[in-house]
Amino acid sequence: MAVPQILQTRTLAKSRFFTIEEVDLKFSNGVERTYERLPAQGPPAVIVVAVNEACELMLIREYAAGFHEMQLTLPKGAAEPGESLEEAANRELKEEIGFGARKLRFLKRLNLAPGHMGFTINVMLAEDLYPERLKGDEPVAPELVRWPVTEMDALITGTEFAEARAIAALCLARQAVRSVS
Repeated sequence: MAVPQILQTRTLAKSRFFTIEEVDLKFSNGVERTYERLPAQGPPAVIVVAVNEACELMLIREYAAGFHEMQLTLPKGAAEPGESLEEAANRELKEEIGFGARKLRFLKRLNLAPGHMGFTINVMLAEDLYPERLKGDEPVAPELVRWPVTEMDALITGTEFAEARAIAALCLARQAVRSVS
C-alpha cells in the first residue's frame, strides 16, 4: 500500500511544544481526505529503565500536567542539541534520580498514536549505576521511588503506574532486567 500524496499542509496552531497541522491527502485509490496531526518536531526523546545494584527499578514520582496529579513513571526527557541518546539518557538519570549509568543500551523506538502524532521516544536500559546529581529543569525535583525487579509484574498491573510509554518500556526491558536480578 502506498503512502498518500500530500496536496497541502496548513498550520492551525503553534505553541512552544506543539504544532497542529491540517493536511490534505490524496490516497492511491483517488480518495481525498483532510487529516489533523501533531507533526514530529524538536530533538529525540528518551525513557530510561534503570536498575541499581540491589536489583531495584529506579522510578520517579513527578507532576503530570495532563492529569494535574503526581504520577509514578520512569525518568525521561528530550535530548539537548548534539547529545546522543546515551548521553541524553545519562543526563536525565542524573537530573531526575541522582544517578548516572556506566552501561546504557538502546532497546527500541516507540511511537504513540501514530494516526495523529509524529512523536517518538527511545527506550534505553541503564545499569551499573553510580551516584551523581545534575540540576534538572523541573520546578520541583521528582521523588525517587525504588521498586524491586521481582515485583515488576505488580508494578505493571497496579493502578499507580499507568503511563503507557513507561509500561511498554518495562515490557521491552523485562528479559534483560530479570537476568540482572
